[in-house]
Amino acid sequence: MRFIGLCQPVLALMLAPLLRGVINKVKALFAGRCGPSVFQPYRDLAKLLGKGAVYSGTTTLVFRLAPLVGLSAVVVALALLPIGSVQAMLAFPGDIILFAYVLGLMRFFTVLGALDTGSSFEGMGASREVQFSALVEPVLMLSMATLARHSGSISFSGIYSSITFGVWMQAGPTLAMVSAALLVVCLAENSRIPVDDPNTHLELTMIHEVMVLDYSGPDLAFILYAAALKLWVFGALLVGLCMPLRTGWAMMDIAAFLVGMLLLAIVIGVIESMMARLRLLRVPQMLVGAGAIAIIALVLVLR
Repeated sequence: MRFIGLCQPVLALMLAPLLRGVINKVKALFAGRCGPSVFQPYRDLAKLLGKGAVYSGTTTLVFRLAPLVGLSAVVVALALLPIGSVQAMLAFPGDIILFAYVLGLMRFFTVLGALDTGSSFEGMGASREVQFSALVEPVLMLSMATLARHSGSISFSGIYSSITFGVWMQAGPTLAMVSAALLVVCLAENSRIPVDDPNTHLELTMIHEVMVLDYSGPDLAFILYAAALKLWVFGALLVGLCMPLRTGWAMMDIAAFLVGMLLLAIVIGVIESMMARLRLLRVPQMLVGAGAIAIIALVLVLR
């Protein structure tokens, strides 16, 4: 089973850029355009890997290490997540805490890399990133605490193996609220609309993209790849909760999981096509609202 647990990291490493391609294709179709191929993110990564990197004279080793640390951290996070009835490769009690820490490490080095440039523009983006992360991380931990309390486990593998369609029939409102909170976390952590627009370079709307403006070549490829893997990570949390197919057949569970990830990419594309980015002052209100939903869900399981 440990060998099968490799499926999550391996599938993510191969298919994560495809999620961004599907999102862009859905947005193009809503706009009445053909749009780029769903495989365009792979071509972009290949093109960047073939280029050289340019470094400012004001940057230090921190700037060069940030993309590598971020990519390594998100790969560790992938190894902690199960697929269906298949346990994660690094499953152990308390792995949900390590999950939060490695993603925090990824954000920490991204912010350090932005500040290392000495640019006030990137410093602005780093400030916004830290502000919103201070609101997003409690929502994530409250959601995980609710699921841990309901399942009696503090491991992702134990939590998600206990969630079935029967459990949804018994605790549907609680799980629905946790799902809504995780959807907001997924959009916020991946800088998607309505929190941020990954396709713009306007000063008033940028949060994550502004922090990586000085990167080029392979470093930028690592950042884009890590961002795609991070989308897969939070998508896996949401899909594992909303599509709890536990057949006992590993291949069938994995296939159902992949279908769920495809549907999630389509849903995100629809959301971004139908909504505009929120005003910057409205984003904290949305995140606090998601936190309130997660608190209510936790109170319901503590009764």
